Amino acid sequence: MSKEIQGFSKMSKKEKIQWMAKNFLYANPIDVMKEFAGFWHDNIEAQKLLDGFSENTLTNFPVPFGIAPNFMINGEIYAVPMVIEESSVVAAASNAAKFWLSRGGFKAKVISSTKVGQVHFQFDGDKEKLFFLFNTEIKAKLLQAVKPITANMEKRGGGVKDLELIDFTSIEPDYYQIRCYFETVDSMGANFINSCLEEFGKSLVDIISNDARFNLEEQSIEVIMCILSNYTPECVVKAEVECNVDELGSFDDGKMKAREFAARFAKAVRIAQIDPYRATTHNKGIMNGIDAVVLATGNDFRAIEACAHTYAARDGQYRSLSECTIENNIFNFSLTIPLAVGTVGGLTSLHPLAKRSLEVLGNPSAHRLMEIIATVGLAQNFAAVKSLTTVGIQKGHMKMHLTNILASFQATDAEMEKARQYFEDKTVSVSGVREYLLDIRK
Repeated sequence: MSKEIQGFSKMSKKEKIQWMAKNFLYANPIDVMKEFAGFWHDNIEAQKLLDGFSENTLTNFPVPFGIAPNFMINGEIYAVPMVIEESSVVAAASNAAKFWLSRGGFKAKVISSTKVGQVHFQFDGDKEKLFFLFNTEIKAKLLQAVKPITANMEKRGGGVKDLELIDFTSIEPDYYQIRCYFETVDSMGANFINSCLEEFGKSLVDIISNDARFNLEEQSIEVIMCILSNYTPECVVKAEVECNVDELGSFDDGKMKAREFAARFAKAVRIAQIDPYRATTHNKGIMNGIDAVVLATGNDFRAIEACAHTYAARDGQYRSLSECTIENNIFNFSLTIPLAVGTVGGLTSLHPLAKRSLEVLGNPSAHRLMEIIATVGLAQNFAAVKSLTTVGIQKGHMKMHLTNILASFQATDAEMEKARQYFEDKTVSVSGVREYLLDIRK
């Protein structure tokens, strides 16, 4: 049977599922249909909305929506929505939030919120003339050309901040770039930015083509592409916590005192600054918290991830996004990260739970949301490094993972309750849980 198909997008959802089951699954197509239909939304209009978010949708893929309470950020208490399937993440964020609640909470501040777009083009003419005319005439004409697009954004305090012509011809023949800087206020701004960029590209060709000072019989200009960049090193927020070292308390049932903990913690963060292998896992922990809030608020976690990791390697080596210092007996832990997010438009306005998440957070501005998201990333990182430098990561993580392990062995409710009691003071492992279940089932 051929697995190729024409017109798949025009088939009904049921037809798509049946075709997939017959060609790619070993299960009974009727059983597959029941399984997939079991995750459809009971509300027809809600399901229609979800189907519209993507293409060729067959069903929904539920992910837990949780809340991490007790986050004090700039003196205000938040309960933060988090969408994530990894056990222990929400618990770790909540524990870190509670830890710092009694130590003054988190402080966060947006450093800048500039976003970037690019017009990539090739030009084989007079370089000096191009730069001279760009700075004296062409730049102003390009800005004027997008006025109909930027008018509404400018009323809200945003718009195009600047244009810069960059020469890449030493690396790639005839290649230039107009790097464009934008302020999009409370929207993520992708559509706005791309619309401006395409107009810049069209206008650039028109201006040069109709300027007698450029002889296009001997020279040529061609726009290759116009697209925003998800690397936004000037759309940056900083979150931090700080207290006297002695106020950190003791750890590991009193075995580790505050000064030892602070020193070990700072050393662990320093290791992530110098070793890319450690930095990758270190930053993944930060993104556990960040992605969860980004998803809950209907923002683009893929763009956030790509930008964060590029920023972590901005000096040529991949490093920790967070820093820790101990000076004059003051423990300071901070995270500086680029976050291009929005609170209006896109999925934030369409997905019912995204809208509800923003409501839980007090319907924040994009700047405030940046501060909240960065804070959760810092909290997640603190919780992870604290565990690593005290009792070890597995003790807490595997405790949270116990329910998933039991579910994989089809444990009953009664067996789960017994297992939780049994492993209360024991190390959790897959083999240990398996052996325990075999034993009690005898």
